[in-house]
Amino acid sequence: MPRGFVAWCSPLGPFFREEFTMYDHRRLGRELGLFDTDPLMGAGLPYWLPDGAVVRHQLEEYVRELECAAGYRHVYSPVLGKRELYEISGHWSHYSDDMFPPMRLGAEEVVLRPSLCPHHALIYRSRSHSYRELPLRIAELGGMYRSELSGVLGGLTRVRAIQLNDAHIFCTLDQAVEEARAALALIARAYADLGIRASRHRLSLPGEGGKYVADPALWGRATELLREVLDGSGIAYESAEGEAAFYGPKIDVQIEDAAGREATLSTVQIDFHQPERFDLHYIGADGAKHRPVMVHRSVIGSVERAVAHLVEEHGGSFPAWLAPVQLAVLPVSEAQERQAYDLAEQARARGLRAEVAVEGSLGARIRAARLVPYQAVIGEREADAGLVAVRLRDGRRVDPQPAAGLLDRVTARVGARGAELWADA
Repeated sequence: MPRGFVAWCSPLGPFFREEFTMYDHRRLGRELGLFDTDPLMGAGLPYWLPDGAVVRHQLEEYVRELECAAGYRHVYSPVLGKRELYEISGHWSHYSDDMFPPMRLGAEEVVLRPSLCPHHALIYRSRSHSYRELPLRIAELGGMYRSELSGVLGGLTRVRAIQLNDAHIFCTLDQAVEEARAALALIARAYADLGIRASRHRLSLPGEGGKYVADPALWGRATELLREVLDGSGIAYESAEGEAAFYGPKIDVQIEDAAGREATLSTVQIDFHQPERFDLHYIGADGAKHRPVMVHRSVIGSVERAVAHLVEEHGGSFPAWLAPVQLAVLPVSEAQERQAYDLAEQARARGLRAEVAVEGSLGARIRAARLVPYQAVIGEREADAGLVAVRLRDGRRVDPQPAAGLLDRVTARVGARGAELWADA
């Protein structure tokens, strides 16, 4: 093989690609039947096919479980809001170029939301809070909409309808650094489970121009606290002017594709602006009202961008717990089909995603299932002995196993949510 080239396999067969040229998620996503687009739906509005919906659902459920274990409580909020809501938050004056135009409903104007934070501020404000309740962590996997220009749209990375993994922590000033630091640790844990890595961390600061809230004291306090978060976490970072949110600085966790193109996937922010705009408060130990700090954080950012990166990072060979099909059952001949369907039924009863492949030669079926983490081959000898021959996606073959033993192993590996396919007993 010539230097500078690496080989990989797609469902269409093996071919070579230049080293550092990425797996293009737009092409591979269509080849694998994950997502597609239709001009009648519109640009930047992809739809999810069944296998892609599995990946998305598993990712969303994983994040919910991770957040619940970290003390978050989940909410739902509407994707519409009155224009007045975004005037109060500052989005209308600082961000309206990226928002869809208002829709008239009687005497009111409503807008597709570009962000979840104003809604969460209202949820916090809906009842009084004591300092004993803080930190209050609320999370949502919710839709938001950005009026992206058609020239920047692409696959799942830049879309107009976004499913965002978002959360807001309402806390005291003394709690803000530790909450932001814990959010960074949660992001690192998720990246390890997903088999992806951060290319760098960026402290995003305001730049020139009028798109930022004019409050130097606010910016100074928030920036100082975020530097404390990064320094205390031992994370190397770079400062970047002009990359902040309009209301405050943020920590951006950057990812890179194989071509070296960088994007932001996860963020952590400390916000003094929204609590003031929405007049948020809690009752302190002294019985007086105090202003909370609002920590914004997103573990995997938009689900669309996260899946795009996972496709490109793994080339379609998703970690077993994310794979659309986790176990392919391959009977050698028609005589073993009954055992094959029985095994698949047992696997599904354990919560595994299993399919039986019977069309074509055995070799063709093995090649077609090359991205499936586990293949169970049942021939005459295996059927007679009550065993299955096991092939792993990475090319390893495992000694024939009893069906129950195989399912125990696979269920354990999937439940562990790691990258390892097989563990010694």
